[in-house]
This record gives sequence, structure tokens and C-alpha cells, in this order.
Amino acid sequence: MAWIPLFAPLVGFLIVGLLGRTIGDRWSGLITTTLVGIACGVAWSLFPSVVFEGKTITTPLFTWIEVGSLSVSWGLHLDTLCLLMVCVVTTVSFLVHLYSLEYMAHDKALWRFMAFLSLFTFMMLTLVTADNFLQLFFGWEGVGLASYLLIGFWYHKPSASAAAMKAFVVNRVGDLGLVLALGLTYSVFGTLNIAEFLGLCARAKSEVLVIGGHAFPILEVAAFFFFIGAMGKSAQLGLHTWLPDAMEGPTPVSALIHAATMVTAGVFLVARLSPLYELAPVAREFVTFIGASTALFAATIALTQNDIKRVIAYSTCSQLGYMFFAAGVSAYNISIFHLATHAFFKALLFLGAGAVIHAMSDEQDIRRMGGIWKKIPLTYTLMWIGSLALAGIPFFAGYYSKDAILEAAWQAGTPVGHYAFWVGTASAVMTAFYSWRLLYLAFAGKPRADEKVMGHLHEPGMTMLVPLFVLSIGAVFSGYVGHFFVEEATFWQNALALVSRPEEHLPWLVDFVLRIAALCGILLATFFYLKAPNTLEKLTQRVMPLYQFSYNKWYVDELYQAIIVKPLLRLGDIFWTKGDQATIDARGPDGFAQWAMGVGVRMSAFQTGRLSQYMMVMLLGVAVILGFLLATQGGL
Repeated sequence: MAWIPLFAPLVGFLIVGLLGRTIGDRWSGLITTTLVGIACGVAWSLFPSVVFEGKTITTPLFTWIEVGSLSVSWGLHLDTLCLLMVCVVTTVSFLVHLYSLEYMAHDKALWRFMAFLSLFTFMMLTLVTADNFLQLFFGWEGVGLASYLLIGFWYHKPSASAAAMKAFVVNRVGDLGLVLALGLTYSVFGTLNIAEFLGLCARAKSEVLVIGGHAFPILEVAAFFFFIGAMGKSAQLGLHTWLPDAMEGPTPVSALIHAATMVTAGVFLVARLSPLYELAPVAREFVTFIGASTALFAATIALTQNDIKRVIAYSTCSQLGYMFFAAGVSAYNISIFHLATHAFFKALLFLGAGAVIHAMSDEQDIRRMGGIWKKIPLTYTLMWIGSLALAGIPFFAGYYSKDAILEAAWQAGTPVGHYAFWVGTASAVMTAFYSWRLLYLAFAGKPRADEKVMGHLHEPGMTMLVPLFVLSIGAVFSGYVGHFFVEEATFWQNALALVSRPEEHLPWLVDFVLRIAALCGILLATFFYLKAPNTLEKLTQRVMPLYQFSYNKWYVDELYQAIIVKPLLRLGDIFWTKGDQATIDARGPDGFAQWAMGVGVRMSAFQTGRLSQYMMVMLLGVAVILGFLLATQGGL
């Protein structure tokens, strides 16, 4: 029964992928949605036995690769961490499948879209249920492929094709780190089984790897390489550039990729390898620093974006930073807790944004909205719920997990932990500010859209509203329910390396800052966008360089274009013109072809049609042959 959540989406993909054109969009949507729904139901049915009874399901299904001493089976591993991920992934995926039936109803290739969603779901489930690194890598690359297909689904748009290619290439950079980590793991430990590797880590604590004459602890190097892979998938600072551009895909794709699935794969990997990171303190501090910096970096950019989906995308990037710096201070349970609560409220926000775009005739610029809340009050209410959870307002889901992350960062008692705390607190203020900026610009004030768009404003149908209602329940209650379990070792069994912390009260200033951070952001946004918009305009003019710096996303894309992309394109052009065309082709196949053609042209000069010329050539030929025979026989 445990294999059903994994393979049900694959069956849906195969049926619809092969027969979708024949059976049509309606049946394609019904088949894929039903099978993912079955996967979701079975996954939740396994939850009591695995989580509350302490069972771990480890089932080798078949031998996958057997070469020499390398033997890799396709296995199914379900402990508390893995099953929680399966439940989150299948739940969000099922709701996105259901939502897509209406949202994508007018698309000419709905069957293909639904097949790609199921493929993505299968690959993500393969990743989180893997009992060995090779299977995990298969799922890791599989979600990269499926995300490429989904982001570029509207391939007739050049921007969508470019965004899909960008996501694919940037992720390959991070994947290089994962490949190096797997190579190092097998060469040093002689196994690709995750449980065996984690069991051997303690013995290798003193072993070193010599690189360039310098000795580095093997576990630190392995942990660093694994995190580089995680940075690519989870869009951390430096490898984040693909995430905002992925908004070119349909909105359900944004909800699926950016809420609970692909972007959280890196967080899951670090948590899955938590025993390794507990033995690699330097790598763990690096994780903390990158996570905290990403949280601040993405939040500053979200302050000035005007595309409704890009604001939420940068919010995702920022929240992933919270998850990573929680893991970096050894609060792996809190990191996964935030991953789960984030899945509900971020999927709610993305799908809610899709409902707004749907109502606004595909308009995504919040500067061209406004004054629409009376016509779509349900969507407006649901977006408020998602924003309250994202901002960490008591007693919504984000409040419990985000508060716990900041407390863990402070209690770590290290310089990088305190850096993460203050940066995380500043990011919390900005999160509340840009969330309410989005709400006020999109829904409040006077209408800024034309009369035709305003005349077509309407709430989505029930097929889109039901997933939003379900997600809103999670956005309200998942934090309250979850906080009773996440800090209990009995809940996680041995799935995570839990570090016991002394129970101590936070300093009053720290506790005070935590409780007012989100409120400050909301009050600032209310003042600037409802009470004194002229003041905001004047302030923006005063700090225009800073505004432009944020609006242009810290010029990271431009920097990469200048120092990486353009030099590589120039180098490629040199290799193409000087190396390929002028050397290989000119002296190889093209050169030989031109020589043969030249010989043919010269030989054709003898084909004049004159009998006397042919006789002369024949006599010359006979003379040459006779001369050759006489010379070889020594007669001359």
C-alpha cells in the first residue's frame, strides 16, 4: 500500500501522456486529478502508523543498477520526515490539479499540462522517498526536467521559453555540487545508501581530503557540496535568479513549484542529512549565513516589484532563507515545520493571485488593479488570510513556525545565529510591508483598470474556490496543530538529528521585537499606501538610487550577464568561428569536399568530346603503363 502514493501520479502521467489527445481534456483532467487524489488519501492514511506508532517503512522494490561492486535498488523509505513531505506534496499537488481544471480550461493543450503536473509530482515523490542517493538524484533531476516543461508550457512566448531554459541551466550549476557530493560519498564511504552513509559519518569525523596541498575535513567538504546542490533547487542567494523568471509559467505551476515541492527539495535534503551537518559545524554556519542573507535580500526586492506573482515569488525565496538558517542553527524540526506551514499559505497566495489574474482578464501588474475587493470579496478574504499567515500574525500558521525559527536563531548563541536573528527580524518587517502593499494596491483604493476589465470582474468557479478554501484552513490551523508535535523527539523518531536546547526565556527586548515586527510592517504599509501616498512618492524620490537598486533586483542579472554570460558567449563565438569553422571544418570535411570538387573540375576539362584528344590521352596512358612496367623490371 505504501507504494501507491509514489506510483499513482506516474500512472496518470503515462495514461494521459500517451492517450491525452485521444481521450480529450475532460477525461485527462479527471484521470490525473483522481489518481493524485488517491495518492494523497493513501499518504495521509499512513500517517498515524508511521508518526504515532513509530514505524519506518523501508521497502526495496527492485534492483535498479548492478555493475561490479555497485548495486543500487529502487527503494521506498518512509519515516516521519519523508512521509510528512509526501503528505504535503500530494495535498498541494491534488489541489493544484483540481484548480487547474478551471484555470486552464480554455488552453488548447490542457491534457499535456495535466500530464506534466503528474510527472512533476511523481518525480518529487521519488526524491523524498528515496533510500539511496542515486534514486534521490533521479528525482532531483526529474523535477528539474518537469519544471522546465511546466515553466515553458506556453512555449510560443519567447519569455516563457527563456525562463524555462534559465531555470534548467542555473539548476545545473547547483547540481554540479550534488554530483561532486555523490562522487565523494561513494569513493570515501563505498555506499550510496543514505542510512548507511549517515551511520558511517561519525567514524569519518577525523578523516581529511587533500585539495591543492591543503587538508579539509571530508565531512565538511561533503556537507558543503550537498548544500551547493540545495542552493540551486531552493533558489538561495547567488543561484536564485531562475525563481522570479519562472513566473512566466501558468499560475498553477507557480503554486506547485514555489509552495511545497521543487523549491523545498534543498531544505528537505539538508534536513535528511542532519546527522552529517551536526558533524560539520563550518558548513552549518555557512548554511545559516546564506539562508539569513537570502531572506533579507529577497525581502528587499519584493518591496518594489509590481507583478503580483513576482512579489509572491520573492517572498518564497525569502521564506526559504528562513528554513535554511533554521537548519543552520540545528533547528531542523523547526525548519521542516515552517516548510509545512509555508506550503499552505504560499500555495493559497499563489492560487489566490491566479484568481485575481483570472478575474482581471490576465492582468498581473498591481498598479493597474485597485478597487476590486467589492466585486471579488471571497478572493480578497482568502488573500488576507494568506497574507496574515505569511506575515506571522498571531495566531495564523506562519506565526508559530517563524517565531520558533527566530527564537532558535537567538538561542544558538553564536555570532552567525545572532546575525540570522536580526536579519530575520528585519525581513519579517519587510514581509508584512510588501504583503500589505500588494493587498492595498491590488484590492483597495480607486479602480485603475479600464471599464472593460472592470465590467468582467467576477469570482472564480467552485473548482478554483474549493482548493483555496482548503488551503486557507491549513493557513489558519496548521501552525497551531503542528507546534504541539514539532519539538517532541517522539514525533520525529530518528528521522532528524535533534539537538536539545536549554529552556530559557528570551531577553525582554528580543521578545518585544519578535511580537511587533509584523505589526510595524503592516502599519507602515497602511500609512504609506492608504493614509499618505504623497509622502511615499516624496520619500521614493529622495531615495531613488535605493529604490532603483531594489526594483532592478540588486542588478544581479545584469552582473551575471556582464561577467559570465557575455564573456562565455564571446568565447563560444571564438571557438565557433576560429576553431570550428576556420580549423575543423575548413581543414576537415569542408576542406576535403572543396579539394574533391577542385579535382573534379580539373578532370572535367578533359571531357571535350573530341576523338583525337581521347586517342592522345589513351596513348599517353599506355606509354605511362609501359614505362612503369619496364622500370619495375629493371629494363631501363
